[in-house]
Amino acid sequence: KKLPMVLIVLGMAGSGKTTFTNTLYQYLTAQQQRVYSVNLDPAVKHIPYPVNIDIRDTVNYKEVMKQYQLGPNGGIMTALNLFSTRFDQVLQLLEKRSDQIDIILIDTPGQIEVFNWSASGALITEALSITYPTSIVYVTDTARSKKPITFMSNMLYACSVLYKTNLPFILTFNKIDVTPHTFAKEWMSDYQTYLEALQSETTYMASLSRSMSLAMEEFYRNIRTVGVSAATGQGMGEFMSAVGEAEKEYFSDYKAWLEKQKAHIEKQREKKAKEEQKKLARDMDASQRRDLMRGEESDEDMEHESDSDEDVRGARKGVAKVRM
Repeated sequence: KKLPMVLIVLGMAGSGKTTFTNTLYQYLTAQQQRVYSVNLDPAVKHIPYPVNIDIRDTVNYKEVMKQYQLGPNGGIMTALNLFSTRFDQVLQLLEKRSDQIDIILIDTPGQIEVFNWSASGALITEALSITYPTSIVYVTDTARSKKPITFMSNMLYACSVLYKTNLPFILTFNKIDVTPHTFAKEWMSDYQTYLEALQSETTYMASLSRSMSLAMEEFYRNIRTVGVSAATGQGMGEFMSAVGEAEKEYFSDYKAWLEKQKAHIEKQREKKAKEEQKKLARDMDASQRRDLMRGEESDEDMEHESDSDEDVRGARKGVAKVRM
């Protein structure tokens, strides 16, 4: 049977990930695609699209901050670490629904370090990519990237995520209705053009960017790039063409390697999950764990249904209700 394609949407805070996910959701449903959505941002207040699995139903973000005495960023990181210990339940739900869905959209928080070095990011991406064709969608704020130093910073983050996840990658320049991404394509294809843009900069960061631009040429040469507007829907057709290419790349270049590594990855995933559980048990008593994890819910409790138009409308109402 044909497996659903998993798109993990990453990007810096403010890049427009959730708005992009919403626009993509609407585009896909209009194309008669069956979409299953997962929210991994424990601190988001409003989600504009129906959510099937929501981390906020499992982890109490504010209690995490309170119990661990953490700030917002630390709270989000810890909440995701806690949620990753139950990610096997998410996989079980996806397995049950896999023959009823075409695309799985996974929205993530702006704390990109979750997928750069945190154990939870590796647990989630590895668990999904072992079973389903999976691609990373890295969303970039095109308007903010107009400054060459900011552009290089974003590209370095994208590059680090690519090599950390080892998955097909779609570099997505968002907000092209505000600023076209033609400058970014020129900078990525022509080293001299980028150097000219840096001429007026004399800071240490500018010097570092000049040095890095040559080293990044291989990354630019092999990366899949598209421009979209989450506000207007511009570029969604081109984006889905890139998704099709990423799916082919997964089966041709990644699947065989993942199959060979499957036993090792599963063992490492279980080990990481147990380590997180031990940390949790060590740091707090049973009553505190209940406050953080909202009780020991079943798979069914974790999932929101949205199979029909009526269910989708109900899911929207339910999402809005949870946010209040």
